[in-house]
Amino acid sequence: MDGIGPQLPTLPQIPQIPLMPQVQMQQEQQPQGNQAQQGYTWIPGATTVGVVFNGGVILAAEKRVTYGGFIMSKGGRKVFKVTDRIGVACAGLVGDMQILAREMEAQANLYSMDVGRPISVHSASKLLANVLFNRRYAPLITQTIVGGLDEDGPSLYVLDVLGSLIPDKYAAVGSGTETAIGVIEEGYKDNISLKEAKELVTRAVKAAINRDAMSGDGLDIVIITKDGVTEESTKF
Repeated sequence: MDGIGPQLPTLPQIPQIPLMPQVQMQQEQQPQGNQAQQGYTWIPGATTVGVVFNGGVILAAEKRVTYGGFIMSKGGRKVFKVTDRIGVACAGLVGDMQILAREMEAQANLYSMDVGRPISVHSASKLLANVLFNRRYAPLITQTIVGGLDEDGPSLYVLDVLGSLIPDKYAAVGSGTETAIGVIEEGYKDNISLKEAKELVTRAVKAAINRDAMSGDGLDIVIITKDGVTEESTKF
């Protein structure tokens, strides 16, 4: 029976093609690559907090500006006055923070001239959220806290890189968030006084500085009340 019928052709052996060779190549080259290209060591750090107290809002941030393991400045400013009743505090790239603060200040002034009254904290926060969302394909690398006082009383809003808007009574952003938010949650209470709130945010930022190498060198504070905006600065 072996010689009956046509012989079926034999198929050549198909070579094995490695799956995702580019990933394999990256893994092979990883030990020799730059450490900054393998992780997040280049992302700037910060510790920025905000607290609503009885009669206003307090925003605070430390002064250190880092790029990976390098301290670029010991006097960077991450808390900005926007209007006489609104302030903004950021964590991220300093240039992006400054762009957001200037944009917010300009738009708030235009709103006041067009409408004839100061912009509310929620409207200012929503405007900033729209700016961040419109830049989502080329995002501004910053986490933002907007706080202020208007006809509805003191309020605080937290925004991420894409403009998500979250109201809260207290907040912390940046690389020292885990430590700072734990201190704030332990010590915060409703109708907290200005003195207690100032002591709380100072203690929270100092605790984060002790545990976060990318935070340090001092503290900038912006206090917003019905009497206006008060700015304070302390070197550690």
